[in-house]
Amino acid sequence: MGTALTTVNLKAVKARAEMHLGVHCVNVYVRDQERSLQFYVEQLGFRVAFDAKLQSGERWVAVSPPDGSAVLALIKPKPKSQEAKLIGRSTQIVFLTDDVAARFQEWSKRGVRFSSAPRLRRIKFDPETQARAAKQSLLLGVEAPIWGNAITHFRDVDGNSFTLTSYDEVTHAMEAQRLAALQRQEAERRAARELEIAWEVQARLFPQSLPPMATLEYAGMCMQARQVGGDYYDFLDLGQERLGLVLSDIAGKGIAGALLMANLQANLRSQCAIAIDQPQAFLRSVNRLFFENTTDGAYATLFFGEYDERQRRLRYVNCGHLPALLLRGSGEIERLEATSTVLGLFDRWDCDMEERQLAPGDTLVIYTDGVTESFHEHEEQFGEERLIAALQRNAERSSREIIAAVVKEVQAFSANEQQDDITLIAAKCREGSH
Repeated sequence: MGTALTTVNLKAVKARAEMHLGVHCVNVYVRDQERSLQFYVEQLGFRVAFDAKLQSGERWVAVSPPDGSAVLALIKPKPKSQEAKLIGRSTQIVFLTDDVAARFQEWSKRGVRFSSAPRLRRIKFDPETQARAAKQSLLLGVEAPIWGNAITHFRDVDGNSFTLTSYDEVTHAMEAQRLAALQRQEAERRAARELEIAWEVQARLFPQSLPPMATLEYAGMCMQARQVGGDYYDFLDLGQERLGLVLSDIAGKGIAGALLMANLQANLRSQCAIAIDQPQAFLRSVNRLFFENTTDGAYATLFFGEYDERQRRLRYVNCGHLPALLLRGSGEIERLEATSTVLGLFDRWDCDMEERQLAPGDTLVIYTDGVTESFHEHEEQFGEERLIAALQRNAERSSREIIAAVVKEVQAFSANEQQDDITLIAAKCREGSH
């Protein structure tokens, strides 16, 4: 009975989270919380951020400007405390608005006390800052930067003073950078979610159930280097006690490779009905569809094997893929070399088919170059020889265990970040009723 094993790098699937850092609140010391609350809500147009009683019985109340960019905690300190001495002084809090004059008129009508009418404050910057801000102003479509801003001061009902100022061109430039950063983060978040969805869709393209075989115990695995990839394996029920073993490596990685992989998978599964009687015609049809439905230069290497349960016979076509390895029960290794060129490059394409007789104890291993071309830190490749040695050491184990052992050795050899998809099929011939 077959076993499927599909592994993915889940770390890559998850969107990279940015560590957030912000100001929770700023304390403003007041004599009467209820009176102050009315001032901030009714006269300044702030909203109540929270209003609750603590276990100690103290009231915890805070307000926020309409955009929610800051929270002011209105604290009633104990009499004669150090905090009580801060009531009626400058809070050093600056509120930023796009139109100081309009805000001044609006709040004045509501009874807010200003120290003076708004005035223009000139600001000097170092040449580097001026040049950077001028460049940003040009990008924003501002003809000439004005190095200054409007400013005024107002007081609350307890005499606590605040500054109200407007954007200057430097602030505009900084705001543009902030908005651009937010847009980039949102785009990255959406892209990460789309990749997660793509991974979920692609995971369903791998075999979800396996045709039972009395004389063949088999497994497959794909461990992708990115969220999605171009490696593909499949097990096709060809009928009449025959199993199709498919492993392919698409030219391309990431989303591009995944789209080509999905295209090839659809072509293979839609055409596999003719494989049992005409396997070469089946592959010619797959090549034609892949050629017609992909862009110029798109291609795939592919190993297709047809296992006949009744005769324990493997017929195969190797389309420009790495040699599959047939580990005989005696320990001897046979390399199943290419019998045709790659799929998808040529409209007129044909292939030769070869066959091998299998016996109980023989193991077929098909793999992609993500196995043999994994690099050691000294730029040495894992290579075919190490793969063969790993197979011989684990020859008595199950197909699933053989795959796991090979992957473990590859990962130990190449401790750095995985650069390519790692995909394997292992199929072990065994005693059965036939």
